[in-house]
Amino acid sequence: MTAGKLILCATPIGNLEDVTQRSLRVLGEADVVACEDTRRTRKLLSHHGVQTRRLVVYNEGNERRRAHELVQKIAGGDTVVLVTDAGMPGLSDPGYRLVRACVGAGLSVEVVPGPTAGISALAISGLPPARFVFEGFLPRKSGDRRRRLEELRDEERTLVFYESPHRALESLTDMFEVFGPRPAALVRELTKMHEEVRRGTLEELRDGAHEVPPRGEIVLVVGGALRRHRTFEPTELAAGARELMEQGLTRRDAMQQVARQAGVSKRVVFDALVDKDA
Repeated sequence: MTAGKLILCATPIGNLEDVTQRSLRVLGEADVVACEDTRRTRKLLSHHGVQTRRLVVYNEGNERRRAHELVQKIAGGDTVVLVTDAGMPGLSDPGYRLVRACVGAGLSVEVVPGPTAGISALAISGLPPARFVFEGFLPRKSGDRRRRLEELRDEERTLVFYESPHRALESLTDMFEVFGPRPAALVRELTKMHEEVRRGTLEELRDGAHEVPPRGEIVLVVGGALRRHRTFEPTELAAGARELMEQGLTRRDAMQQVARQAGVSKRVVFDALVDKDA
């Protein structure tokens, strides 16, 4: 028996017209269409008059178990098309484990390209697109999120994040405090009726999100760090922080401001202060 194959198929991120003829063909020819939500996928298929043999649910909740089942079907000769609710499977959506399982089993994997929110937002943001880093979703907890942003603080490439509307203001606040007033763009509801691009500094976007909370699917695009041509000695960092504290800033705020201005982490300023006190 000839083995089948897995096809990763991108789907529209909003506008149902953003689908290729090839996508519709492979969806109609598939033995199995694996999807996050059968209701969302049926809406797409119905809109384009596509009938499928079988729909199965493949999401974060059953990914490990269902991946094994799908690999067996592919090994037995079936063509399985994997779609998510929107965009490309595997990019902040289920898909990676199934691809790895197929690769490990020596099975064929193909891709049908199409819309991706991160790339679309990067293109429309007005920020440098040639070199970028896709980060997907930041951690939900503030402490974990701040630690991840600190790790990215010196990244010179443009940064692309996905974010929930419920955490957009918190993330923009953390980004401004860690990155400083960098240029950025908040892109929401791409390809939909209420598509919007807000451009400005992180501080301006934070203030805007406070005044008018963004709704819908959000992508945050942030300019990379500028190259630092000067290095600051620990004594300079400590002196700068102490001067700010004498002016009334808290130790935390003083360290944060000096770190941002010097292009170093807050930990470096902290260590400088500790060494000075020793």
